[in-house]
Amino acid sequence: MDREQQRSELYKGIWQIANDLRGAVDGWDFKNYVLGMLFYRYISENMTGYINKGEHDAGNTDFDYTEMSDEDAKEAREGLIEEKGFFILPSELFCNVRKNANNNENLNETLDKVFRDIEESSIGTESERDMKGLFDDIDVN
Repeated sequence: MDREQQRSELYKGIWQIANDLRGAVDGWDFKNYVLGMLFYRYISENMTGYINKGEHDAGNTDFDYTEMSDEDAKEAREGLIEEKGFFILPSELFCNVRKNANNNENLNETLDKVFRDIEESSIGTESERDMKGLFDDIDVN
């Protein structure tokens, strides 16, 4: 089998896996869901990296935002919204929602709340227009 045939077979296999994974979900909805989740992961990791870097640069090298309590994190909420344009509680970070997903009977409701909280964190700020409706195309049900 030549290189082109191998590549073609690989693409067919990947496409079939994607079709099997999405099941009866419309391809467009599946794409929106996957891209939305990737974006949620990206902004979670971006915020975590930003906060951790600030703390590490200040000498607090053991600090990890993912392990901070929501109550303690709320103290920095306004400043982070001003700097980043949005805010995500530690419990609502992608990594923490994923870590608890197997034990969360209401994962769809959790994700819906997380997405609303992220969007609502920007209300009244310059980024409000950019964040409004950002997760509307993700059907968590």
